[in-house]
Amino acid sequence: MSYLKEPEHSHGQPSRTGILLVNLGTPEAPTAQALRPYLKEFLSDPRVVEIPRAIWWLILNGVILNTRPKKSAAKYAAIWTPDGSPLKVHTEKQAKLLKGWLGEKVATPFMVEYAMRYGKTSVPDTLARMKAEGCDRILILPAYPQYAASSTATAFDVAFAWLQKTRNQPALRTLKHYHDHPAYIDALVANIHDYWQMHGRPDVLLMSFHGVPRYTLDKGDPYHCECQKTGRLLAEALGLAPDQFRLTFQSRFGRAEWLQPYTDKTLTELGRAGVKRVDVVAPGFVADCLETLEELAMEGRASFLQAGGKDFHYIPALNEHPKWIDALGRIALENLGGWVSDTEDRDVAEQARQADRNRALAMGARD
Repeated sequence: MSYLKEPEHSHGQPSRTGILLVNLGTPEAPTAQALRPYLKEFLSDPRVVEIPRAIWWLILNGVILNTRPKKSAAKYAAIWTPDGSPLKVHTEKQAKLLKGWLGEKVATPFMVEYAMRYGKTSVPDTLARMKAEGCDRILILPAYPQYAASSTATAFDVAFAWLQKTRNQPALRTLKHYHDHPAYIDALVANIHDYWQMHGRPDVLLMSFHGVPRYTLDKGDPYHCECQKTGRLLAEALGLAPDQFRLTFQSRFGRAEWLQPYTDKTLTELGRAGVKRVDVVAPGFVADCLETLEELAMEGRASFLQAGGKDFHYIPALNEHPKWIDALGRIALENLGGWVSDTEDRDVAEQARQADRNRALAMGARD
């Protein structure tokens, strides 16, 4: 194996702790040209599509990549902002706000970055940059509250693949999930309450989670169970009776059975049943993206209204809600135990670094 080139080493360089916030990814632009490489990378991941490689290669390259980019580009164009992809905009803001939150509580040198599993900026490139800037301990913090092999695990895969090619490895920690973390649940509750305070309450709150194939549950993936627990805790915290909420799954792809009940069919059923107002929230998405802004807020609205519903509301994702930034910070701190401190004598630390540097130079090291 050939290892990646190591960055220039400087004796006495201060050591940092890094926090890497990882989200799914986004195309560079809402065009078919930009969608094709993004979809190819995403749908080529064997954790995302568990079909024999030879068969899937033919389907992906012969059919999907020749038809889906144009359709997906139109959907992205409907939610694109002047600053770019909503997912990227919100993830970048979350990383900056997390850095500010930690800066008030952590004295140890640290840095916070974000990366995308698919597309730019990639996890390996960001890890390499963090290492070059002195991070010898890095926490991988996925933006997925509920663990799934097709989301969380694949983010870890690409991080450890980079680590395998690295000669001088930093220590890596991974955060598997926080689907039942009290601070995360509190943030969801605060976000929903804020919305209801301005717009009133619905007849039914529909909690829509991203869907995965049904067979993943049968094979041991805990995602379904973790979504159910998040939904239960959220309903309890909101004081909802069983008939006041539904938990569903969205974003089906292909002909196989996916986790049920399905979001679109449930919205149609609620409309036909005479439910006047439905509010939809997506607890598994901490940043608004295509699946929330287009699939739920637009397509979901159409399904409900066309079936006879009267009033549809989409409650925005956590995004930059203060309670979510506080939760993100608390979750990060809990997983940085022993790596950071709230006290550091910077003068003493600088003197120690200079002493290390001088000893190295005296022994013949290059400056």
